Amino acid sequence: MAEIAVKAVLAVADLERKDVNLDLIKVEGKIGGRMEDTVLVNGIVLDKTVSHPQMPKTLKDAKLCILTCPFEPPKPKTKNTVQIGTVAEYNELDAFEKKCFIDMVQQVKDSGADIVFCQWGFDDEANHLLLQNNLPAVRWVGGVEIELLAIATGARIVPRFQELTPEKLGRAGTIREVNFGTAQDEMLIIEDCANSKAVTILVRGGNKMVIEEIKRSLHDALCVVRNLIRDNRIVYGGGAAEASCSLKVTDEADKIATVEQYGLRAFADALDNIPIALAENCGMGGIETLAEIKSRQKAESCPLIGVDCMVGATQSTCASIARVYSTRLSHDISRDLHSLDMKERNVYETLVGKQQQYLLATQVAKMILKIDDVIKQGTAG
Repeated sequence: MAEIAVKAVLAVADLERKDVNLDLIKVEGKIGGRMEDTVLVNGIVLDKTVSHPQMPKTLKDAKLCILTCPFEPPKPKTKNTVQIGTVAEYNELDAFEKKCFIDMVQQVKDSGADIVFCQWGFDDEANHLLLQNNLPAVRWVGGVEIELLAIATGARIVPRFQELTPEKLGRAGTIREVNFGTAQDEMLIIEDCANSKAVTILVRGGNKMVIEEIKRSLHDALCVVRNLIRDNRIVYGGGAAEASCSLKVTDEADKIATVEQYGLRAFADALDNIPIALAENCGMGGIETLAEIKSRQKAESCPLIGVDCMVGATQSTCASIARVYSTRLSHDISRDLHSLDMKERNVYETLVGKQQQYLLATQVAKMILKIDDVIKQGTAG
């Protein structure tokens, strides 16, 4: 999942401007399969199928056109009523509609398109003519999907058949229809597009709840990678940054002789809560681990020492057992297990994310402190 997130962001990132448009990354979910079956498609995945089951399921080096006009005869813009009194009049109307359908299909064929993506639907007669002319079609393609498809393939969205020209066609290396699971759910994959600035992450999962959770986690991962593109500065995680900041704030508080020093010490205590919570969540003693981290950071002048969250309660138990046999051995094991160099463990956090955490938490605390008193319900004003 981490590799997919990085590849997706790098595919759409503008490295010169240091900006990423996450709208170009479409996250599509499909029930069935395992989470490990999630893949990154260098193109667009549509939860659609070709309009007729006898149309080709796979196209190579395809030219496609994108239409926002329906395959249907023109309609007056005002309300009208058509009255047919004879068979000849009915045949004349039927012939007119057929001619309209034939002209529309012929205009698409003359442009050189191999497949049609239409925002609207079309009836069975138009579908039959498309099949006869060996022109696959996909209908009911949504507004957002049609825009991503145009960006990925380099196509122009055409509002009228008369404006369709070869220059407005898009290109895709492969267009294929795939089936999923025993339910035979079908999706259309457009990949190897002319422009790779639009990608799709196809998420698989056992049920809808799992898929939605994967989507949420992937969005968080995409945002982290985007932040690194915008600002590639990092800090080290595992509570190392909070512990080192707490030590520095405490040192600054010692230099202040007024009552303001207590505000700085309270801020330092608040920072200490992060490594304490990390340690407790891993089954270790929070205060003991924090004291160990701070002592090692001071003794070794290394602000990279943090909580090793990978040890879990099992290794902590091993340290407790070792304590029975050797106090020296217990201390060494505890030091090795509970606190490690976060640079060696490859535990990082983005600087911009850490700055926002501190800023927002401080703003919330300031907002609460501005409240002078709480008026209870029923008391006189």
